[in-house]
Amino acid sequence: MEKRVAIIGAGISGLLACKYAASRGFNPVVFEAQEQVGGLWNHTIESTRLQNVKEFFQFSDFPWPSSVQDALPTNAQLLEYLQSYARHFELFPYIKFNSKVVSVSYVGECEEEMQSWELWGGGGKAFGSKGKWNLKVLHTKEESVEEYVAEFVVICTGRFSGLPEIPSFPPGYGPEVFSGKVLHSMDYSAMDNASAAKFIKGRRIVVIGSGKSAIDIAFECAKANGNDIPCTVIQRTIHWMLPHDAQPWGLSFGFLCFSRFAELLVHKPGEGFLSSMARLLPLRWGMSKLIESYLRWRLPLKKYNMIPKESSPRTSSCQILFLPPNFYNKVEDGSIVLKKSQRLSFCKEGLILDGEDDPVKADIVIFATGYKGDEKLKNIFSSPTFQNCIAGSPTSASPLYRQMIHPRIPQLAVISYSESLSNLYTFEMRCKWLGYFLDGAFKLPSIKEMEEDIKKWEKYMKRYSGNGKFRRACIGGVPIWYNDQLCKRHWIQSKKKEGVSRRFI
Repeated sequence: MEKRVAIIGAGISGLLACKYAASRGFNPVVFEAQEQVGGLWNHTIESTRLQNVKEFFQFSDFPWPSSVQDALPTNAQLLEYLQSYARHFELFPYIKFNSKVVSVSYVGECEEEMQSWELWGGGGKAFGSKGKWNLKVLHTKEESVEEYVAEFVVICTGRFSGLPEIPSFPPGYGPEVFSGKVLHSMDYSAMDNASAAKFIKGRRIVVIGSGKSAIDIAFECAKANGNDIPCTVIQRTIHWMLPHDAQPWGLSFGFLCFSRFAELLVHKPGEGFLSSMARLLPLRWGMSKLIESYLRWRLPLKKYNMIPKESSPRTSSCQILFLPPNFYNKVEDGSIVLKKSQRLSFCKEGLILDGEDDPVKADIVIFATGYKGDEKLKNIFSSPTFQNCIAGSPTSASPLYRQMIHPRIPQLAVISYSESLSNLYTFEMRCKWLGYFLDGAFKLPSIKEMEEDIKKWEKYMKRYSGNGKFRRACIGGVPIWYNDQLCKRHWIQSKKKEGVSRRFI
């Protein structure tokens, strides 16, 4: 039986999947729609930096070069780091650039047969069935379509690119009545630095959104135009924003939120009774209030009506963001104007906000309103059955075992759908696990067991993510526990004639 592996995407997760598949003796083919590796980091604005200090965002076997002195590297530095990684491990020969996977279809097994399986793929192994995947690939340079065949597919396309989320408006109240330009942050980020600077210079900019992209774009506009032409940011939901050098009352933010001690205070999926009793301690509440009091003291949140409704930063929903240095200085000097509004509509001059009589005048409106990550993942499947499977329900995230494997979709893994607050580290752990799985080192549990495990994680996400944001599929509150679970059931000590070795099972 052939064991061809196809990987879709050459961003961080795609490079990792390629490296660990190749290390197990496979010859993967990586399809990348762009001209170079890096994924969404090829399309970030000039001021974008990592959200993590570099020591917590690096490959386990390839540290940052000593030439990078910044604690939070720039997007250009990160791109060079990813390209150096690909060169060092000789990954470029595996990658087909300018090759966009349009769709994937599974052939060789009928739906009735697959529905009868008790084990994933019929046998619980990566290459257990007689089925294959057909990949339809558009080679964008030649404008030609070619079909490829693989026994296993790894989807590494991420959630925050490709398919923008843009709010809908009633007729007569949308962008069509506006005399200026309207675009999504994806389009702005796709501009080169010189074109972006020219685009915003001397223009009245309104940014709609409350995430990292909205804040970074507003900061860039404020630097370009100052308080003579302030940039307005309109947010519907306020999130906690942290100073780039956050040290709550002298304590490490990492220790308070991203340590085994912090995770001890959270009820984790599948933990035992004695371990779960730790969540009854008042420490978790106290730590949350400690961080909240620090942010209220450090930043002028009350002055600008920017205190979120949620009582403290929620790592479990992956919606914590770090502010650019001196962000609130730009707010203080009038270069950035912060507004809240539950509803808005367009008019010829700009935007009309809920509760305000005068419009917010604008030349350009930028929607920094996120992406349709669920729909993007769903659309890659040609089978309506698999589309429905991967989409999950309206009240839950995509049902993936170990945040990678759908119990009802054989010979396929999704690496970068579920996120954490240090994606590189999480993706590397997943790809290590996947490499051993591809190599036949272990079998998956039964479909029933996997679906029960998925329900436990769904319950956790609903409980801790807040504001109904559990569809984000974020493991940000328990990344260490998650990694432990990846290893716990699949590591054993096996004695061999030449000694004791550790391997996945």
